[in-house]
Order: sequence, then structure tokens, then C-alpha cells
Amino acid sequence: MPMEEKRNLEGLGVAMLLLISVGLGLNHVIIKLVNDGLQPVFAAGLRSVGAAFCVWLWMRFRGQRLDFRAGTIGAGLAIGVVFSIEFLGLFIALDLTTVTRTSVIFYSMPVWTAIMAHFLLPGERLTPVKLAGLALAMGGVVWAIADRDAGVPGTANIWGDLAALMGALGWMGVAILARVTSLNRVSPEMQMFWQLFISGPILLFAALFFGPFIRDLVPLHWVGLGYQTVVIAAAAFLAWFWLLNRYKASAIASFAFLTPIISVGLGWLVLDEPMSASIALKLALVAGGIVLINRPPKRQVARPHPAE
Repeated sequence: MPMEEKRNLEGLGVAMLLLISVGLGLNHVIIKLVNDGLQPVFAAGLRSVGAAFCVWLWMRFRGQRLDFRAGTIGAGLAIGVVFSIEFLGLFIALDLTTVTRTSVIFYSMPVWTAIMAHFLLPGERLTPVKLAGLALAMGGVVWAIADRDAGVPGTANIWGDLAALMGALGWMGVAILARVTSLNRVSPEMQMFWQLFISGPILLFAALFFGPFIRDLVPLHWVGLGYQTVVIAAAAFLAWFWLLNRYKASAIASFAFLTPIISVGLGWLVLDEPMSASIALKLALVAGGIVLINRPPKRQVARPHPAE
């Protein structure tokens, strides 16, 4: 059977993506704060385990069963591994560098998604306008990684930047695998369960190589971990995958341009991270590029027949 072509965004999808963008923007600040109390990879593993349980409860509530149908197990394992890579990169990046730098690089995800979608997904070919958007956004990312001071001395960390890029590529891989593998035959809840169920043990094992699990832990860190687990890793990601199965992947990914703006603003407001004209310009390049990537093609207006 040919792969079903997804629809363009409409009102419900836009509203949901706006809420998800705000939640994800706040999430980077929360991760940064929780890293003060818990080793980041350990926290990521705990989050996956807890969120897998939340998704399972949600499926039970809706009368859904875990769907391990033949032909989907390999794809489920693969998406779980890629999901692990995504959050290994993100949590380490937020431990090594600022929310600002991480957000500029991590939310380049739509760039990589648009490139892969061009080759793998029907109806999502790159156009000259989208190529211009790719050039802008990639320019912002490359500039962010190459500029070690980023206008604010002492905040750059090459390993943190590369970890953020690894997270962005992992996120792209998850989005593409959900569409091109046999997982496109199972529910969004089951897709999310696969990712969380597989990534939990992988991340907890990986945490053994990143130092003590507990840092300067206080009750507020558990509250932050709960927010990441229930609101983000369970509810927001379920909504995101529901949207991904309904609308075009490039359209969904394009809303990521809002989240780094929110993250950078909250990093400045909550964490007192310094801002600079250089950072703002890099962010503008990435955001502007993503807007162009999602710009719909002009519709051809049908000319009346001469006889009419």
C-alpha cells in the first residue's frame, strides 16, 4: 500500500502545537534546574521509566492494549534506541552549557527533518524557498557552534554543543522512524510507549558511566522531575505523536522555532543567563529558516476558460 499523504495544519493542530511549544520551552529550564540535584542521564532514565508507566495507565484508561504485533518489534526497538540518543544528548548538553546555547542547536531539528523528509516522505519535497530556509537555519547552528564565546565569555562548551546537536539528530530520527517504519500502523500511544519503555533501561545503564546519581538534591528537584515525566514525556509527547500521525512532518517540526525563543527567554528570566546581540542573531537565523521551511507553496489560481 502507498504511504498515506498527511494533511496541512488546521486550527486544532496549531493550538495544540502552541501549548506544546510553551511546555517544551519551560522544560529546558526545568531540566537545567533538576541537574543540580540529580545526575542528568540518571534523571533522564527515571523520567522515561515513569513516563512509560503513565502512558500505560493512559492506554488502560482508554481501553487500549499494548500492541506488540508482528513486524513492529524491530522498529519499536530501533525507535527506543534513537529516543535514548536524543535525550542522552539533551540532558548532557543542559548540564554542560546554557539553556540558550542548547536551545539554538537542539531546535535545529526541523532542518534535519526537512532534509530526510525530502527523500523519504511523500509530498514533502524541498523547494527553493525551503532550501533558503535550510541555509539560514544551518548557518545559525554552525555559527553557534563555531562561536566559542557567543558574545558572552565563559558560557561555551564544545561538548555541550555537540551533545545538543546529537539530541537534535536523535529527535529527527524519532520523527522519521515513526512515519517510515511499521510503527506507522500502531497508535501514537504505542509509539510513545516503545520509546519510553526501551529508553528507560538504556539511559539508567548509561548513567553508571556519568558519576554519582545524586548531587545536591532537594524536594524541588523531584517536583521538576515529576513535571518532566507527566507533563512533557507523557502528555506533551503523546500529543506531539498524535499530531505527527495526522499532519505533515515538516509542518509539525516547523513549530519548533517557537520553543527555542521561549527557552532563551525563560533562561534569561529564570536562570539569569546573559543575553547578547550575537545570540539573538543566531536565534533569529534558526527561527527564520524554520519559518521558510514550513512556508506553504503558492496555490495556482485557475484562469477562466476563454469561452466563459
